[in-house]
Amino acid sequence: MKKLLGIISVCVLILICQSCYTLKNQSIPPGLKTINVQFFENNAPLVVNNLSQTFTEALKDRIRTQTSLSLVRGEADATMSGAITGYSIAPVSIEATASNVAPIANANRLTITVRVKFSFDAAKTPADKKLSFEQSFTKFANYKGDISSQEQGLIQQINKQLIDDIFNAAFSNW
Repeated sequence: MKKLLGIISVCVLILICQSCYTLKNQSIPPGLKTINVQFFENNAPLVVNNLSQTFTEALKDRIRTQTSLSLVRGEADATMSGAITGYSIAPVSIEATASNVAPIANANRLTITVRVKFSFDAAKTPADKKLSFEQSFTKFANYKGDISSQEQGLIQQINKQLIDDIFNAAFSNW
């Protein structure tokens, strides 16, 4: 009987300790309930037609699925706005060719830069006011071959990295 009571006590203790410790990736202040994510216009010199829509919707989706915040239009506790400011393709490695022929790019890099302004308008404490920021985020992906067949996949990959960085800056307080 003592053995059974001891086993039950250990199990209860483990369950209690397990519920006391939680690890969360995000720290959203209690006053932040709603957010307005505005459309990110593509102001880059090189424009891809669907980049603004793809980026904005992916950012909204991440906030919708990873937080308890309500996405609203108009007045909200916080506002996220910005623009796509850079979209460029540049060679990252050069391949030698026959003599008297110019070298060619062996691999290229697609780089996207987004300028983001996050305003926590309902901030009441100085710590909450420090959560607001305005900064640029840049990510890239290398590829080989023709861009046309890989462009949409590369954009999705880079968007995910950009959104991870923006989400962490806004909600994780690293």
